[in-house]
Amino acid sequence: MDAAAPLLLVRDMRADDLDAVLAIQLACYGAGFVEDGELIARRLAASPHTGWVAEHGGAVRAYLAAYPSQRGKLTPLHGDFEVAHDADALYLHDLAVHPEASGLGLGPRLVRHAWAHALRAGWRHSTLVSVQASIGFWERQGYAATVPADGLQQARLATYPGDSVYMARRLD
Repeated sequence: MDAAAPLLLVRDMRADDLDAVLAIQLACYGAGFVEDGELIARRLAASPHTGWVAEHGGAVRAYLAAYPSQRGKLTPLHGDFEVAHDADALYLHDLAVHPEASGLGLGPRLVRHAWAHALRAGWRHSTLVSVQASIGFWERQGYAATVPADGLQQARLATYPGDSVYMARRLD
């Protein structure tokens, strides 16, 4: 390994990461997707062990916000996390990599980190809503499009603008 290569670290998200998370979100998303800091802080408090950041060169360059859920259940855009106490899935709500860190593999690394956490917790599935034409990325991670099971979940999916797709993956 090159001694001059910047260190890559995946770690739990902390409250003091909020400014970096908001900056990454602003750099990555259109106005319809940006979520406010108070909501992100509530989500982190609701599920403090299922949010992670990737640091590269000492700075937070990517994050993944997730929570224990059940297959088929979605979080509406701008909604609070509804943590399931009888979870069977890890719901990946928000993955973002700062454009300046594109190509470093931070997104897939965060996803693999989340899967390992889910398996240790006994959850055998991972679910998400693909937005902003990211379906190809998620398919490469092994996710497949699926239709939400009921009208309430379909209505929650409809809160996401554009061609948003509910996806699921079995974890081995």
